[in-house]
Amino acid sequence: MKIFDYYKEKASINVARKLVVGITKETLKLKKQPRIGQIEQYLENSSKEYRYLVYKNYKIIYWVNGENNTVEIFDVFDSRQSPVKLKRTK
Repeated sequence: MKIFDYYKEKASINVARKLVVGITKETLKLKKQPRIGQIEQYLENSSKEYRYLVYKNYKIIYWVNGENNTVEIFDVFDSRQSPVKLKRTK
C-alpha cells in the first residue's frame, strides 16, 4: 500500500500502521450502512455512483455493487491533492 510505504519512510512505521488501521476501520461502517457516504461530485459522470467517507485527510472512495451485494473500494485519495486528479483512470 503506497500510503503505508510513504508514511513509514517519512514518519515512522507506527504512524504508517495507525493511519492504515484507521482507514480500514472507517470502512467497517459500510457493512451496516453502505450508502452512508456522500456522492463524489468529481466522479458523478461515471456509470457507477461513487461515494466517499473521510478519514483525516483521506477520502475513501467506493461504490455499492448491488449485483454482488458488495461494497468496492475504488480509491483512497489524499484530499490535499487537486480534486481533478480524481478523474484519472487507473
